[in-house]
Order: sequence, then C-alpha cells, then structure tokens
Amino acid sequence: GWLFWRVMACGRRSGDSKRQVILFILCVCVCQSGAETLRYSLPEEMERDSFVANIAKDLGVPLSQLAARKARVVSEGNKQLFRLNQNTGALTAKESLDREEICPQSDTCTLVFKIFFENPLQLIRGEVEVRDVNDNSPVFPEKEMVLKVLETASPGSRFPLESAQDKDVGINGLQNYSLGPNPHFSLALGTGKDGVKYVELVLQRQLDREEQGELNLLLTAIDGGSPPRSGTAQIRIVVLDANDNVPVCEKDTYEVRLAENSPLEQLVVRVAATDPDEGSNGEVRYAFTQTSERPRQLFQLNPATGEIRVAGNLDFEEAKTHKMVVKATDGGELSAHCKVQVEVLDVNDNAPEIALTSLSASIPEDAPPRTVVALFSVRDRDSGDNGRTECSIDGDLPFSLTPTFDNYYELRTSAALDRERTAEYNITITATDWGLKRLSSRESIFVQISDVNDNPPEFTQEVYTMSVTENNSPMLRIGSMNATDADAGKNARVSYALVRQEGKEQPEVSVNAENGDIYILRPLDYEKVRAFEVTVRAADGGSPPLSAQAVLRVVVRDENDNAPVLLHPHPDSSAAGELVPRWAPSGYLVAKVVAVDADAGQNAWLSYELAKATEPGLFRVGLHSGEVRTARAVTERDAARQRLIVLVRDRGQPPRSATATLAVALVDGFSEAHLRVSEEAPAADTDGPLTLYLIASLVCVSALFLATAVAAVVVKVRGARRSETETLPTFPPTATASTAGSLPRSYVYDVCFAAGTVNSEFRFLRPLFPCFPAGLPPGPGEQRSSVCS
Repeated sequence: GWLFWRVMACGRRSGDSKRQVILFILCVCVCQSGAETLRYSLPEEMERDSFVANIAKDLGVPLSQLAARKARVVSEGNKQLFRLNQNTGALTAKESLDREEICPQSDTCTLVFKIFFENPLQLIRGEVEVRDVNDNSPVFPEKEMVLKVLETASPGSRFPLESAQDKDVGINGLQNYSLGPNPHFSLALGTGKDGVKYVELVLQRQLDREEQGELNLLLTAIDGGSPPRSGTAQIRIVVLDANDNVPVCEKDTYEVRLAENSPLEQLVVRVAATDPDEGSNGEVRYAFTQTSERPRQLFQLNPATGEIRVAGNLDFEEAKTHKMVVKATDGGELSAHCKVQVEVLDVNDNAPEIALTSLSASIPEDAPPRTVVALFSVRDRDSGDNGRTECSIDGDLPFSLTPTFDNYYELRTSAALDRERTAEYNITITATDWGLKRLSSRESIFVQISDVNDNPPEFTQEVYTMSVTENNSPMLRIGSMNATDADAGKNARVSYALVRQEGKEQPEVSVNAENGDIYILRPLDYEKVRAFEVTVRAADGGSPPLSAQAVLRVVVRDENDNAPVLLHPHPDSSAAGELVPRWAPSGYLVAKVVAVDADAGQNAWLSYELAKATEPGLFRVGLHSGEVRTARAVTERDAARQRLIVLVRDRGQPPRSATATLAVALVDGFSEAHLRVSEEAPAADTDGPLTLYLIASLVCVSALFLATAVAAVVVKVRGARRSETETLPTFPPTATASTAGSLPRSYVYDVCFAAGTVNSEFRFLRPLFPCFPAGLPPGPGEQRSSVCS
C-alpha cells in the first residue's frame, strides 16, 4: 500500500498522464505479486465494536483514499465478522467473538479477511487470531461416578475415571486433577497418544467390604488459567464381593474407516469382550465411557451385542475422526475398556459455493476488451479433488473469466460491446469440482450496457416531398419529417432544424424542433413559386451531438385564382372593329380572340363561346381556338353593323371568365375598306356622315394603294423575308411562356387588286379578303395578287 501511494504521488508530480498509467499498472502488479498478509490478534469475548487495528496506518494509505477507493472488508464465509470505518481506518469487530463457538474443533482460531479496494482494484489478505480466554471451567460428564471395586482387588489396581472436558485450549485448558484425602485411593495422571489427559484411580490399600461397603471421594479438575477454574464430581465406590475374572477385549483399539453421509443403522464395528466366569459374572454388557457428547449423538452402541451403528449424519467437513471408549462389564461389575477410532472419509457431497465480491452495475458500450466487470470467489468445503474447482461461462458471450489468487476470479469483457444489438446480459457462471461424481453450482450476474452516442439519427427518407395549395393560411402544417436514433436516453432524443444557406432568402417553411412537423409560414403563390427545396438537419442530444440531413421538397399546387386575360382584342381598348365582305362564305375567318390564363392544368384550359350577338345565327366561335367565323354565307338582309360578345372561360372549380367585345362591319366592296362601324351611331342614319366618311376613306385607300404597290415591288426585288416574320404581341406580366392557352395564328399580309374599280385594298395584320384556295376563281371582273405568310 505504501508503495502504491508513493508511485501515484510521483506520477502526479511529474504531470505525465502516460507515465502515471504505466506506474499504476506496475504498482498493481507489484502489490498483487508481493503483498504480505496483515496479521492481528484479539482476545475472545471482547465487547462489540472492539478495536482490532488501524488499517490505513498499517497500509500507509491516506484516510481520504479509503472512501475514494471504496475500501471495505470481506470475511471468508457467509458471516461478516469485521467492519472497516472509512473515515478513521479502524478495523473493528462487529460483535463479541466466542472462540469456542467459532473454532470448536481447533486449538488455534484464525479468522481470515480481505481488504478490498476499488478504482483501482486491490486485495489485501489479513488474519485475526482470536486468543483464548479462560472463560470455561472444566466439566465432568456426570456429577456422580459410580465405581464398583472387588474387595479382592490388589493394591496398585487402576480404575479409569471419566475425564473432565474444558472448552478452553492451551494453558486455559484442563491441566490437573486432585482427589480428596482418603486412606485407600490415589490419583494417577497420564496423556494419551492424541495428547488428551486422562485420570485413573489407583488402589493403595486393599478394601474390605465387611469393614466398609461404600466410599465417597471428591474429584476436582483444575485448568491453568489465571485465576484457575475448576470442576468437581463425586466418586461413589461400591465394594463388591469377589469376582476373580475380568472381561477381556479382543482388541485394545478398533480402527474403522467410514464414508461420510453413511446411512443410518449402518454397522460401524462390533466390539467383543470375553469373560471365563460363569453365570452372571460371565455375562458382558457394553457401554460408552470417556466419550464426548458428539460421538454419542452420531453412533449407537448395542449394550448386549457390542455393535456400533450410525445414528446421525456424519460430515467430513465437521470432524475427520471420532474417538470412543467402550466399557465391557460382566455381571460381577468387573469391566474392561477398549477404544474405537472412526476415520471419516470424504465424499463429494458439497457443491462449490460462489461468493460475489464486487459487481459493476453497468458498463459503457465502448468499454475496451478486458474491462473488469465483476470479482467473485469460489469455495468447496470438500477436500482433495472433491474440493478443486473450475469455472466457466454458459453460452457464447463477449465475456471471459480470469483466475487471480485464493480462488478469486475476475469477469472481464472479451470483445467489443454494442448496446444497440444487446442492451443487457444475464451471465451464468458455473463452478464445477473435480470429484468422481462432479457437483456444480451456478450464479447469475446481470450486466447492463450503458449507452454511448455512437449512432447518428437516420431519416426514414432521403427526400420528403410535400404539397400545399397556393393561397394557404399562415402556419399551415403540411406534414412531418421523422428521424430515428438507435441510441437510448438523451442520445436518442432527436431535434430538428432548418439548415441555413448563405446568400439565400429566408425559407418559406419552419420545422418543429421536437416532432419534425413542417409548417408553411406565409401564403404561397403558385404563379411565383412552383416548388422549392430546403435542407433539414436532425441532431441527437449526445455530447458531442451526431446529426443527419434530408431534403424537403415543397410542391405548390395551383388554385384557380386567375381569370383569363385577353390579349386580343385588348380589354382596355374600345370595341375592336372587324370588316367582313358581303360575299363572305360560311366559315370565313372574321377575327381571333386570344386569351391566356396564369394558372396551370385544367385551371388554364380555356374555352370560347359566343355569349351575345346582334344576329346569333350569322357567327360562330371555335370552342378551343377562339376563332370567330361566319356560320353561314353573308346575305344582303344582314345588318351592316354586328356586335359580338365572346365569353372566355377556364375549367377551374369554380370557373373564372372574361369577355371580349367585337364590332363587325359588313361591307360591299374595296371602297368601303376603311369603314368604321360605330355602335354609338344610329343604325338608320346611313346617308349623312356615312357618305362623307366613305368619300374620305376612298381617297385614303387610293393613296394607300399606290404606296402599297410600290412597297410590294420593292419587297419582291430585294427578296426581303423580314416581311414574312411575325412579331408576337407582348403578354401581360401574369402570363408565362409555359401558360396553357390559345395563341394567335401567324399574321397574314394580303394585297388584292380589283381591275376596273376603285375597290382595291391593302390589309395589314388583319385579313380582309381570304386567299382563295387553289381552284377557286376570283370574283367577276377582278384581278388578284396575293402575298401570304
């Protein structure tokens, strides 16, 4: 212990943690290999909590380290006789010790204990010798001994007496006998081969029954204590008439070997004695004498036959031999003595006993191999091979057993642990002896594996796709992201957060840190944002935390929140004017209504219908194209001014719509090409301002015709094709190139000449006269030149 603390102090002064670890390991090895046994002594019958020794002082261990290293004392056996005060280092007896009760069969009484240190592990063996105190007086088996002596007994005859028993040992045990004063007998003391003192009564002067038939003597047994103790017994001597033959035993000593746990009534030995006398003087009867109480309980003697049989449970571990003295007495009260010595043979009748000394409640899953989990000892009370033991672990577990000393074993880890695969182990340790009929015992050790944060969270999906309808309410929950962690406790507690990206706008979503619920922060507009992605991180509560990421894709669903927008005719302009010749056939293209819808899908699918017309049967509208055509040939009866209202409707639920107003003028010839139909002018006023308008229009058309003819010639000469390209109208900001809807056809340039009339006409961007299909002749008296693209 002194060496351990000196080494640790050197390691601390050096400041080198690696050197400290190396010195510590060397110290442990030195301590375990060369540690001496602490030896103390203590008188028996001391009061409870009597002081034995100061362990801290004897080991040279600072008092502060006793508690820090969890020092404690462990006694051999099931009963703990000592306790260690960690604050003072004092080793005390837990109760008053009675040497005669603890060690009844031994002259020396040594109690073995071990001082156990944890962190680091250290065992120190100690012994406490319980010294005998003279607290027991010699006791005779009987208070009165009756001795029958023939009157013919010659001086010098010896008569064995019952020996006194003293539970004390050594000098405190039985030392001497004394006999009260009398004229006939004296005492003779002796010591047998087994070291037990015996006493005999010696006849000094021959007896005379007629003079005195009975004598009473006082026998005193004295021990060697200070002060000495004594015990007495009365000897009553009955003088008998002459019986000149004494029984003779066949053997002075009977030696028998008997297995422990022999069945009751089993014959041990038959003692035999003969007497040549006749009658009752020759009849021999047997009885135990000078035999302690325990053999009398274990064996039964038949007084008539001399058979000794088993009467109790023999136990080798309790006593290895039993000694008895048998007195053979004839009818004349003459007796002889013989000894019976029974040697008890060991039988493998005790299974090994496993005593758990120390156990770690739990170990972390990242504990390195050979980490000590538990310390235990194995004891077998049998002897020889019956008391030799070996230990093993049941099953294929990541643990191993390492023997240390004094039948102690360490349970260590033998492989890496993984709490997520196995969170706890129920380890069964089997201890087996080496007897012919092997006995074993089992002890279960429950080891719990504590969690280490070695598993990051895992999302159930790499990409989560969620949808939300535009114009949603703020803080709308649209779904949840879920991540699981195979760890336990706070290491498995997952929290969620959005991953902020530099240079990007604030995301439109938020995530609940506790449960991963996804919320839309503000209303979305499909026409501005169709979809967006954010990254969500899931982190556990470990230290340091582990994390994982998943992509959240939010798709915005369209809602029919946009009405169709008219591109042609423009809704802000006055009613568009269209010119239709009187000779227009059925199917003649009058105009094309062009509209778009900023929504998507069926919300942007547009249909066109004629909502209102001056003459409903004259025009029709293409359901999907928006083309306004004549439903039949124009006749002279049709009004010259027609007003059409075209309804444009999408397929949303509920549908949204817009209306376009067209003013159509039916004209007879080229001179009327620039006639403008005004809805405000009365339909009946055809002779006033209209004539002036027609004359002015004719002049303008003629000038325009000349300019157009020149331009046409120039175009043909240069072969310019730029006139064939078309310039598309500009869509409103709410319409996109991908918006489903009806777009206008290519624009057509027509130059038509009518020979011999002034009704020649040039039309730009809007067809006035159709380009006749092949095979259809021009009108009577007309020449036509057409350029179309």
